Amino acid sequence: MTITVFLADDHAVVRDGLRFLLDAQPDIEVIGDASNGREAVQRVLELEPDVVILDIAMPELNGIDAAAQISELYPPARVIILSMHSSSEHIFRALQAGARGYLVKESAGLEVAEAVRTVAAGRRYMSQEISDVMIEDYVRQREVQSPLASLSSREREILQLVVEGKSSAEIADILYLSPKTVGTYRSRLMQKLGINDLPTLIKFAIQHGLTPLE
Repeated sequence: MTITVFLADDHAVVRDGLRFLLDAQPDIEVIGDASNGREAVQRVLELEPDVVILDIAMPELNGIDAAAQISELYPPARVIILSMHSSSEHIFRALQAGARGYLVKESAGLEVAEAVRTVAAGRRYMSQEISDVMIEDYVRQREVQSPLASLSSREREILQLVVEGKSSAEIADILYLSPKTVGTYRSRLMQKLGINDLPTLIKFAIQHGLTPLE
């Protein structure tokens, strides 16, 4: 049986490279791709792939929040997060969001086909450089609270769009909300995080992998 795969990364060269590697496998077929997390969620619901590979840092909706939405809206899909980061917080958040796999970009070319087959079979896959001891530690700490745990999924979406420079009116159009509602969400999330200015908010978002900005 052929395993169908959907790719999402904001860099075309990464998407093309992964597509080339996966399409070369006799049992794997790439059926679609997207350049941002929001588009990825919509396309996954349309195409219903077996496996979804999401870059952790994409515009409009980051990979972890996209993974959470896909896990909720289309549970059969097995999500693999693709990231430059191997920190405990990034991996912990990916697992919390429902991801079944976590690939470090540095070694993704060598591991991606095996990762796809592994998660499609219902098992977890982590890049080889992430030790078994670390994985067990992440699972034990599932209840440990990140600063982001206090935010709702909508607040995280608005946080990402704010730090990417979107105005309240633009965010309102993207999320089908009123500008006033967006302003309320923005004030509330900043209060929850104890942040009072945009530069600090941007720094926080980058540190926690919510935006591709650097």
